[in-house]
Amino acid sequence: MHVSDDLKVQHNVSPKREVTLAFTGASGALYGWRLLQVLLSLEVKVHLLISSAAKVVFATEHDLKLNGNPQACQAQLVEIFGCAPHLLAVYGKDDWFSPVASGSAAPKTMVICPCSTGTVAAIAHGMSDNLIERAADVVLKEKGQLILVPREAPLSALHLENLLALARLGATIMPAAPGFYHQPKTIEDLIDFIVARLLDHLGLPQQLMPRWGYQPQTTKD
Repeated sequence: MHVSDDLKVQHNVSPKREVTLAFTGASGALYGWRLLQVLLSLEVKVHLLISSAAKVVFATEHDLKLNGNPQACQAQLVEIFGCAPHLLAVYGKDDWFSPVASGSAAPKTMVICPCSTGTVAAIAHGMSDNLIERAADVVLKEKGQLILVPREAPLSALHLENLLALARLGATIMPAAPGFYHQPKTIEDLIDFIVARLLDHLGLPQQLMPRWGYQPQTTKD
């Protein structure tokens, strides 16, 4: 996958935080990829979980083959993003001894981007059959911040009921449905719209998208 210069990040601060980020098998993998890039650029420690279906999506949509071994995948991503190795930890689906599997060690914040409706259903019903589902369950039970970015169309009544159940439990549901009032010119502009909103909810600085009602300053002669 080629990351263009248009996707470079500008920032002036480096918050010290930890976030669990999961990629699942919904289409729209580039939303999660861009979010990962920005988080690492802000020096946020990322605990990354990648489902088997997500790896298929990356290969299908972006011709990117992610290594199936967690340690090798971590090295692969560190090289791609040029980040410090300590900022990124990658775990396998059955790594039950990872920090994200326990409320005593897991970050209080988790984003699943993109989030498949299958993952939504599993979390809503407390399945915890893999590390992604368990990590989300941990965040919910510890009263942390869980943000889901579902991408599916149309949504069935079952999908909506599962999303409503999670919203009532305190999860934030942020569909991958970018706005157009900023007059996007590229796919990257649409991606950045969603990523900027995610960063806002995470309390992290972003210069990807101007805020509504704020106009760029102009210099008068």
